[in-house]
Amino acid sequence: MFRAVQCSVNPDVNCRLWQRAPGKVLLDAVCNHLNLVEGDYFGLEFPDHKKITVRPKHVVVKFVVKFFPPDHTQLQEELTRYLFALQVKQDLAQGRLTCNDTSAALLISHIVQSEIGDFDEASDREHLAKNKYIPQQDALEDKIVEFHHNHIGQTPAESDFQLLEIARRLEMYGIRLHPAKDREGTKINLAVANTGILVFQGFTKINAFNWAKVRKLSFKRKRFLIKLRPDANSSYQDTLEFLMASRDFCKSFWKICVEHHAFFRLFEEPKPKPKPVLFSRGSSFRFSGRTQKQVLDYVKEGGHKKVQFERKHSKIQSIRSLATPPTEPNSEVPKQVTASQPSPGAAPEPAGAPPGAAPTAPEERPSPAPPRSPAGGGKAAGAPRAPAEEEEEDGAAAAAAEDRSPQSKAQPPQPSTGSLTGSPHLSELSINSQGGAVPASVILSPNLSPDTKQSSPLVSPLLNDQACPRTDDEEEGRRKRFPTDKAYFIAKEVSTTERTYLKDLEVITSWFQSTVSKEDAMPEALKSLIFPNFEPLHKFHTSFLKETEQRLALWEGRSNAHIRGDYQRIGDVLLKNIQGMKQLAAHLWKHSEALEALETGIRSSRRLENLCRDFELQKVCYLPLNTFLLRPLHRLMHYKQVLERLCKHHPPSHPDFRDCRAALAEITEMVAQLHGTMIKMENFQKLHELKKDLIGIDNLVIPGREFIRLGSLSKLSGKGLQQRMFFLFNDVLLYTSRGLTASNQFKVHGQLPLYGMTIEESEDEWGVPHCLTLRGQRQSIIVAASSRSEMEKWVEDIQMAIDLAEKSSGPTPEFLASSPPDNKSPDEATVADQESEDDLSASRTSLERQAPHRGNTMVHVCWHRNTSVSMVDFSVAVENQLSGNLLRKFKNSNGWQKLWVVFTNFCLFFYKSHQDNHPLASLPLLGYSLTIPSESEDIHKDYVFKLHFKSHVYYFRAESEYTFERWMEVIRSATSSASRTHILSHKESHVY
Repeated sequence: MFRAVQCSVNPDVNCRLWQRAPGKVLLDAVCNHLNLVEGDYFGLEFPDHKKITVRPKHVVVKFVVKFFPPDHTQLQEELTRYLFALQVKQDLAQGRLTCNDTSAALLISHIVQSEIGDFDEASDREHLAKNKYIPQQDALEDKIVEFHHNHIGQTPAESDFQLLEIARRLEMYGIRLHPAKDREGTKINLAVANTGILVFQGFTKINAFNWAKVRKLSFKRKRFLIKLRPDANSSYQDTLEFLMASRDFCKSFWKICVEHHAFFRLFEEPKPKPKPVLFSRGSSFRFSGRTQKQVLDYVKEGGHKKVQFERKHSKIQSIRSLATPPTEPNSEVPKQVTASQPSPGAAPEPAGAPPGAAPTAPEERPSPAPPRSPAGGGKAAGAPRAPAEEEEEDGAAAAAAEDRSPQSKAQPPQPSTGSLTGSPHLSELSINSQGGAVPASVILSPNLSPDTKQSSPLVSPLLNDQACPRTDDEEEGRRKRFPTDKAYFIAKEVSTTERTYLKDLEVITSWFQSTVSKEDAMPEALKSLIFPNFEPLHKFHTSFLKETEQRLALWEGRSNAHIRGDYQRIGDVLLKNIQGMKQLAAHLWKHSEALEALETGIRSSRRLENLCRDFELQKVCYLPLNTFLLRPLHRLMHYKQVLERLCKHHPPSHPDFRDCRAALAEITEMVAQLHGTMIKMENFQKLHELKKDLIGIDNLVIPGREFIRLGSLSKLSGKGLQQRMFFLFNDVLLYTSRGLTASNQFKVHGQLPLYGMTIEESEDEWGVPHCLTLRGQRQSIIVAASSRSEMEKWVEDIQMAIDLAEKSSGPTPEFLASSPPDNKSPDEATVADQESEDDLSASRTSLERQAPHRGNTMVHVCWHRNTSVSMVDFSVAVENQLSGNLLRKFKNSNGWQKLWVVFTNFCLFFYKSHQDNHPLASLPLLGYSLTIPSESEDIHKDYVFKLHFKSHVYYFRAESEYTFERWMEVIRSATSSASRTHILSHKESHVY
């Protein structure tokens, strides 16, 4: 059972220490002992009717989960999830967590997988005979064994994750019932959750009062009072009254409500109420401790140190922070490295601790979060004590406090974020501890939750500082053998980027085609439009890459050294192959048609939609699928840029100049022919990508609509500043909030037509920095940007969009609807569940699953980094792609580690070598600063640049001055948005 602490307070031992110590001291000691960074979710509990006296004989204090977040991916530490799993296990055994037989069997199957490992029927039945997880377990034994068979290969960490995924959807998850009566004397139960106050009759929820609807909470003697905000559509009275068993019960429940409201709804700990000079009226109790928003921010900062812990219930020992990627595309939990022996360095189990209770840890521990008062159901052992004179008249201020909902909606399940790395939800580098790759969605971001499907901090033999190879001498030797001509490094860039381009083509010609061939989901006409137009390109560029690498080998003198001087050029190779590409132009023209046909097919077929969605969750598909369909068009621009640099570098007398100039003329002609199609398809692709991130919108992709900018702004309302995600198009501005769902999509809250809109700065009027007022014909809103530069970008783009709307007779906001239509074929009627913030209180069974959704898209990065990007930035990013080897060093490490790095889509993707099919980890660069190390940083190497964001610092080392300048150039394009005014000169506006 989950009893992380069972303390016997002996008056003869440390009597004076414990006599006067509040419960918070014990709670802090427990969290420190466990190295529990996210201790704010827990509390101490003791029986309701047992008073702690000055010299108690024996008091049992239980360490329990106090705050249950709406989404378990917000729990960013594996130890925290383990303790939550133990709490679920205890609630099942005690009958608190009620559910149907199927859900119960599935929950127990994950517990069994965590405790004894992979399926073995004899072991399973023996284990179930010795351990009773629910009262009527025997009747479910066969079903439990059947479910357990499906979990083979699942680590304890994954089992915890899946257990919580199922449990959180149950109506009684985290519910602690408090008996009461309504005004008619009917027996009911009250409960409090992250969403608000709930009313139950037995175990059936009959009502819910969301925090947003509650104006004030108070109690008077035995009466618990809820004052609601005025609502013309509501049939409820202004104030609801419930009668509880006693004043103490009533006050205890009121305190629990105050704490839940503050923890889940406020940005910061509320300030204490000043004590009156003479008379006291009302309770002085206030929530004490960090809010969930502050806990999430603290963990994301990564200031704590990862330590090992031991699972007392499990025969499989696990080590925190050593994780591998999920076994399935939609599993976002990090796998653990498992061993047959206890974790090295783990401290022995403390004397007196119950079997299977507390995970133990080494002596060196991070500073845990300041813990809180006990969970509901027990007296407040660690709670701040109210004065003895307090009146119950107006105990409230809970809901009356500033109701600013924090961004605690974690980045949830990002299947591609690994534990999301969890995340969503990441240490800066999320990696497979076995040296394998993390799913594509694994991202390295201090602002994305490390354990969302989003990612967690993972330590890997490959990317961990202690295991990274020391390559200094080797690289110095190789560098001395390299040619020093700049043209050589330009030619080498052709080779390195061609390797990446070939891998991107294989995503379509090999991986996607193989997936399609296994299922009869794609029409033959669509297959014949996509694959026959990509396979000739793959064959051609395979030959092109081989020829380029052979030339570089001659240039470096690795073969035929006596004729090396004749081959120190690349223009002839480029000219020959670009002329060959012109023969493939017919295939290039088909790519835009293939992209449109694929999106049309997805809209009309649920099976094809599911197939493409599942493929995007595979590790090899590290970008949105439709992006790979546009890669051949993007690659033409890369050839053009390379040839422009070569022509600028070579004097006209150079033997390679003529071939380079001829090749440049050929590729410029091809780019000019396809430029209009490219602009049109980039906008088309971006609209479809955004459509996947939004819910509550219909017909986003229509002829004439252009995407302009997306980003995070704070919207001023009666509740204060609330973070919202804004999407600007050429006809409408949408604002959304992030849902607390597994899909991590953004729910549309409102839309402002741009026609007739005005925009003005209003910092002085509202007293909010970087504030704007947007006045539409039917609605006005006040928003605030995170910085002056962000505000100026929004002003520039919104004003431009308003001007376009005034001149255009194009789309109108009526194209945006409240819910998307279902135009799938009738035989594919199964609709994936979608859950909005308002739906969280709805009852769901454990087997209901939402469609997986990529949680590391650019929309989510902008949300977490509180920034924005424009379509101009995306267009620049398409041109600024780069690949090659870099040496990487952490801030506190000594050696350098060699990695193959790909820069694309505002992100660095890390591979062990260029031969790998999928990245080990990724690092979104929005919000990062790019600088050169100072002398005080003691680097003492050439061609080193530095990336840092808050406390995260990385050093990267290039092989030459040219490659150093190129990496600086492309990364700078991602870390600082380009100005529209100087970019649009060569990006004409096109609509389709």
